[in-house]
Amino acid sequence: MAETRNRRRLVTRDMPLKEQSSPLVLESVDEFQTMMGKEIAKSDWIMVPQDRIQTFAEVTGDLQWIHLDSERAQRESPYGSAIAHGFLTLSLLSQLFRSAIRIRRAGMTINYGLNRVRFPAAVPAGSRIRATFCVQAFKKLANGAEVTFSVVVECEKVAKPCCVAEWILRYYP
Repeated sequence: MAETRNRRRLVTRDMPLKEQSSPLVLESVDEFQTMMGKEIAKSDWIMVPQDRIQTFAEVTGDLQWIHLDSERAQRESPYGSAIAHGFLTLSLLSQLFRSAIRIRRAGMTINYGLNRVRFPAAVPAGSRIRATFCVQAFKKLANGAEVTFSVVVECEKVAKPCCVAEWILRYYP
């Protein structure tokens, strides 16, 4: 059963994942232990406009025409438009996570890395994406905890996911 207090969404083990307009709020990282194997949260939609793709290209030096030349991409690419870099999509995981999950008593979160990443579909410029998070593993550390999330990023109006990743975060008090 869902309970609402002060616009915060609380979760119980048997609560089904639903369209989410407010983040899942946890008191502590330890609550992830009871959620293993479950889809626990879905992020808000975020836009991936051409200017964000342009900025990412300039920062990373990945200036491939399929990302930057909309007219050429419309004519020559199999996608019919310019597309976001896969690494841009991946870099948005932190923003997507923050809109989906909040932990009240977590002092510091470290991106510990990724086990596996795939980009099954492209993200056309101007599209919206969102992510679904599933707790895959939980490990207690001497001074914190390590949580592995299975993350599926979908692109609006695209049949296949645009990113599928195993993402490891470490939490410290």
